[in-house]
Amino acid sequence: MTTAPVPVLVVTGYLGAGKTTLINSLLADAGGRRIAAIVNDFGAINIDEELIRARTDTVVGLANGCVCCTLQGDLLRTLKLLLADDPSPDHIIVEASGVADPAGIIQALSDPVLWKSTRLDAVLCVVDAEDLVAEPARRADPLWQAQLAAASFVVLTKAGWLDAGAAADLARSLSPRGKPPVIDTAREPLPVALLLDGGPDLPALPGRRFTATAAITGESHAGSRFATTTWQGAGPVSLVALQALIGALAPVLVRAKGIFRFTERPGQTWLLQMVGQRVTLAPLSGDYPEGCRLVLIAEAGRLDGAAIAAQLAPQTPL
Repeated sequence: MTTAPVPVLVVTGYLGAGKTTLINSLLADAGGRRIAAIVNDFGAINIDEELIRARTDTVVGLANGCVCCTLQGDLLRTLKLLLADDPSPDHIIVEASGVADPAGIIQALSDPVLWKSTRLDAVLCVVDAEDLVAEPARRADPLWQAQLAAASFVVLTKAGWLDAGAAADLARSLSPRGKPPVIDTAREPLPVALLLDGGPDLPALPGRRFTATAAITGESHAGSRFATTTWQGAGPVSLVALQALIGALAPVLVRAKGIFRFTERPGQTWLLQMVGQRVTLAPLSGDYPEGCRLVLIAEAGRLDGAAIAAQLAPQTPL
């Protein structure tokens, strides 16, 4: 039996930027995921009455398996309540107040009591194009800067009135180095699978018959500019080689996650998670299949599957 921590997506952004609309979209396109959304205002969530299976003063249960609750009192207490549910959520979305620095929520999610049951997956900052153009002084606001600085992803809203060139310039001004990626909802679909823990689950290993370079695949996300490259191998890999690979790919990677066994640390299974500038490598407990699996997400055409496989291949002693 293996239980992984429940990933948490924090949604931040200035007042009126469109955070609630975005959360509505994620709940509507859950794709079979059991999502728990912790929001500031129930009334702003557009929940069709036909989807509601249960309602209390603080929680709305939805027929698609999702649940929505208001952020009242202590965030840690609310999270513990959700995690005690059976079954527990597949993903938790936390809406930060529009007038709050998300650092407080990020710090709360580092609480040792929650460490084994939840993990901060990503921070999504919603930016209102109309507001930013009409109020250029907004960029100097320390709160706005803090919200943007915390972002793993930026979602640009209300940019449909801009021509393509102006919208692209605005996106570049929000992310001059191309990271975090800026998603313009007026010109591309919201990549739900990317935002909610990187899309597809890690693939199951086919068995020991395969060498460490035998299985590598790639696919584009439907309607999105992002693509996934998946590698799996039947034996352990070098920790040094993996660190070098992630370091080299970091400028173009949007996400990475993988389960590994390392030649330098036999007898232990490890979970790799990377989103934005944050990379973690933590030991896993439980019964996991032998071998290694890795999922990398970047803009289409930016990853070389053959080079990735070659770098992770076992080194033959001289």
